[in-house]
Amino acid sequence: MLNDKDKIFTNLLGGGASDLKSSKARGIWKDTLNTIKKGQDWIIEEVKKSEIRGRGGAGFPTGLKWSFMQNQDKDRPRYFIVNADEGEPGTCKDRDILRNEPHRLLEGILLSSFAIGAKTAYVYIRGEYYNEAKILQKAIDEACISGLLGKNSCGSGYSLDVHIHKGMGGYICGEETALIESLEGKKGLPRNKPPYPVESGLYGCPTIVNNVETVAAIPEILKRGANWFASIGRPKNTGTKIFSISGCVKKPCNIEEAMGIPLKELIETHAGGVLNGWDNLQAVIPGGASTELLPKHICVKVKMDFDDLASYNGSLGTGGIIVLDKSVDIIATVFRLSLFYKHESCGQCTPCREGIPWISRSMQNIVMGNAGMRDLELLEDLIKKIPNNTICAFAGGAVAPVQGLIRHFKPLIIARLK
Repeated sequence: MLNDKDKIFTNLLGGGASDLKSSKARGIWKDTLNTIKKGQDWIIEEVKKSEIRGRGGAGFPTGLKWSFMQNQDKDRPRYFIVNADEGEPGTCKDRDILRNEPHRLLEGILLSSFAIGAKTAYVYIRGEYYNEAKILQKAIDEACISGLLGKNSCGSGYSLDVHIHKGMGGYICGEETALIESLEGKKGLPRNKPPYPVESGLYGCPTIVNNVETVAAIPEILKRGANWFASIGRPKNTGTKIFSISGCVKKPCNIEEAMGIPLKELIETHAGGVLNGWDNLQAVIPGGASTELLPKHICVKVKMDFDDLASYNGSLGTGGIIVLDKSVDIIATVFRLSLFYKHESCGQCTPCREGIPWISRSMQNIVMGNAGMRDLELLEDLIKKIPNNTICAFAGGAVAPVQGLIRHFKPLIIARLK
C-alpha cells in the first residue's frame, strides 16, 4: 500500500477547499519559481528519470514525449494542451482533480509549458463537466491575479496564458489529434500520423497533449525528485496512480495507490470488497470500458500496472476498474458497451464505421438467443480484422470487451446460442 507521505493528491476526495489559499497550505505553488530557474533541460531530464508514463490510457513515457520538442523549430509557436475530455466509461479520476485540486493542475501546466517552451496552454474539458470548468476557471483567475500565471508567471520572466475550451461530449475527442481538430473549430476527426502533434499539432505548430493526472503529478516529481517517484511501484511502471473503482463493490471510490498494487488488494482494501464476498466475483474490467475484461482466476494474481496487465492480455488504460459479480449478465454488459462504441465512432474509417455496428448487432443476437455457431465464428473473425486497420486506436478499444468475453467466457456464449 502507498504511504500517506507519498501521496500526491492530498485533497482528491474534497476534504479541504480548492481555493488558492487552501491550496498553498497544502504545498501547492511552493518553490515553483526555484523549479523554473533550474531550466527547461533539467525539468525534461528529471521527468524522464522519473519514468512516469501517461495516465490517460496509452502509457507513453512523458519525459520522452517532451524531449521530442527539443528538436523542433524554435521560431514557431508551441502549444501545451491538457486533455480533460474524460469520456471513458468507468473512469472519473480527472473530474475529482478538476473539482478538488485545480491549483495542483495549474502548477503542473505552468511547469510543463515552460519545459517545452509553450507560451499558451489549453485545457480541453468535456462539456458535461460544467461545474468543474467553473471551478477551474476560478482557479485560473486567482492564479492570474496573484501573479502565478499570465505575464511574468511567478516572477520568473516567463509568461503563460491558460485557456479553457469546452468540448461537446464526443468520446472520440479524447484521442489527441481529434481533440486538436476540435480545438481548431473543426469536426473532431482523428488525423493521420505522421506527422505527430509534436511536429505539427495545433495550428500546424509543435504541440504536446497530456492527460490531467499526468500534468498534475509533475510538480511533486520535480520538487521531491525523480528518484522519489521512481522508488514507488515497479521498474517502467513507477509512481502513484489514481484508480476509479465502481460496479459490484461495497464502496465505489477514487483512490490514489502505488503502481503495481495487486488488483485484489486494491478492491478489498479501498472499495470494501466485492458484494457478497470475493467468491462472488465473476470478472473485472481493469482499465476502463475499452480494455479486455479479466476473469476471477486472473484477478487474484494480476498487478495493476501497464506491463503485468499486458501479460494477461489486459490493459491498465485509465485505471477505471469495473467489478462484475455473478449476478451480472456479462454478455449483456458487453453488448451495452458495444452500443456505446457504435454511437461514438466518428465514422471516418470503414473498418470502424461498418465493423462496430456489425459487432453490436451480433452481440444483440447472442443476448437474445437469435444467433448460431456460424454467427459466433464470424464475430471472432471480425474482432481480429478491425483493430490496427484504422487511423486511431478507437477501433481496438471498441472490440476489446468482446475480445475479452470470447477469450475467457466462450462457454457462456455457446450456451446462449440457439
